[in-house]
Amino acid sequence: MESIYTLSPLNIVLLLFSGLLIGISKTGVPGLGMLAIILSAMALPARHSTGLVLVMLICGDLFAVAYYRRQAVWKHLLRIIPWAFLGIIIGYFSLGKINDRQLKPVIALTILSILALNHWWKSRDTGKLNIPERWWFAAFLGLLAGTTTMMANAAGPIMIIYLLAMGLPKKEFIGTGAWYFFIMNWVKVPFSANLGLINAESMRLNFIILPAVAAGALAGIAVMKKLPEKAFNIIVQILTAAAALKLLF
Repeated sequence: MESIYTLSPLNIVLLLFSGLLIGISKTGVPGLGMLAIILSAMALPARHSTGLVLVMLICGDLFAVAYYRRQAVWKHLLRIIPWAFLGIIIGYFSLGKINDRQLKPVIALTILSILALNHWWKSRDTGKLNIPERWWFAAFLGLLAGTTTMMANAAGPIMIIYLLAMGLPKKEFIGTGAWYFFIMNWVKVPFSANLGLINAESMRLNFIILPAVAAGALAGIAVMKKLPEKAFNIIVQILTAAAALKLLF
């Protein structure tokens, strides 16, 4: 990784802004995290930026679970987390066999399809089908989320559409997502450390970025309090669709 003492001022600004966006995404506006990942990859080589971003995400998770610790809906977490663990294992053994270029269109099309289906579920009387409550729905998205987080760092939008399908109010939405990402991001730490993506130099850089993550987390809480429920859902869906389109192109 490039030394923090030789980073250009522009790259430092990009990383600090990435930290700010990650903080906001964790406590106020889910979906902004994808933009932070893109900006970090502009400041550092993409491979090395993943370890740096992972620690930033965990820092944001700490703020989120501390503030929303009582808002999580654990029945939804318990349905998807075991499948996500299995997906991480699948992703680990699939490394080298399936590359990002092959995987990303599948992720993007899945996200866009389920976003469209979510509108259909909400606009029609589908109570008899009750698709989001079926066990295979959580299994499919859990496996996909675990596999993609291990291979392409693209699980965020998948978890967002799962929470959208559950129809959670915004506080429960953020609280449930906060605990999911807190658990799964810690699971990824040994893998990233083993690959050398988290090291002494990256941790030193993370320490510099931490105040930006904290500021973003506090700003996200303020934004969430003022954001109406309907506007929250619309913004989250737009950001998720934009992330999916970015994966396609």
